[in-house]
Amino acid sequence: MSEEKIINKTREPNTINTIYQDLMGLGINSGDILLVHSSLSNLGWVCGGAQAVITALMNAVGNDGTLVMPAHSGEWSDPAEWRKPPVPKEWIQTIYDNMPAFDPEISPTRGMGCIAELFRTFPNTIRSNHPHVSFSANGRYAMHIIENHPLTPQLGMNSPIGKMYNLKAKVLLLGVGYNSCTSFHLSESLIDEMPKECMGAAIFENGERCWKWFEDYDYDTKDFMLIGKEFENNYNVQKGRVGNAECKLFEMKAGVDFAKTWLIKHRFAAR
Repeated sequence: MSEEKIINKTREPNTINTIYQDLMGLGINSGDILLVHSSLSNLGWVCGGAQAVITALMNAVGNDGTLVMPAHSGEWSDPAEWRKPPVPKEWIQTIYDNMPAFDPEISPTRGMGCIAELFRTFPNTIRSNHPHVSFSANGRYAMHIIENHPLTPQLGMNSPIGKMYNLKAKVLLLGVGYNSCTSFHLSESLIDEMPKECMGAAIFENGERCWKWFEDYDYDTKDFMLIGKEFENNYNVQKGRVGNAECKLFEMKAGVDFAKTWLIKHRFAAR
């Protein structure tokens, strides 16, 4: 969406303070551990853009809280699986041989939005060392959440998502839908029937750049919107607006537990 269209859809400018007030009204508290999935354009025009949104979020969780965002980098995945867009088959080996090793300090996010991309660069923000699905965190529990992110399973109980689950984190969908809800992938990793697939990435191993192959679950978001809709019918999901954006806030553990039960009953029932 162009900036002109965003301005035309915005009644009054969103500021650090107005966003902060909206976040508090939604139910975010000082000391919360908060996983945020976001869309800046859906908030309406923001004075200060992504920087203002991040500042408001950090003010909302306070000095004792922890702010976490996905910092996924799909560009470091297997090029043979790329579809949006694909690359010519004759390029694939060249990519295997030449893709720079993932570096949490400099490798950009892909498809995460400008709020998450800026957040990874904020002072005192740290990022996990997974070439596909890293997370960035800032605050009291940042190091505990981020450290030792296993290559596989990348979204299991030992990943940042699993650690947040055990820390009773909250999930904020800031102008995005349940198809962006990464924590539902933790539910998939807890199901024995989940299919697996071969994955690869350029990483540093023993100080050397290499292409590393590994096996992980074949994660799939196809039914996450339906899971979210039914979750809302059974649990307390706090809803409200931050700026123009429709937002949802809920306890991660409740969402993950519900999604696991739903997936076993619906996605895997016929298998």
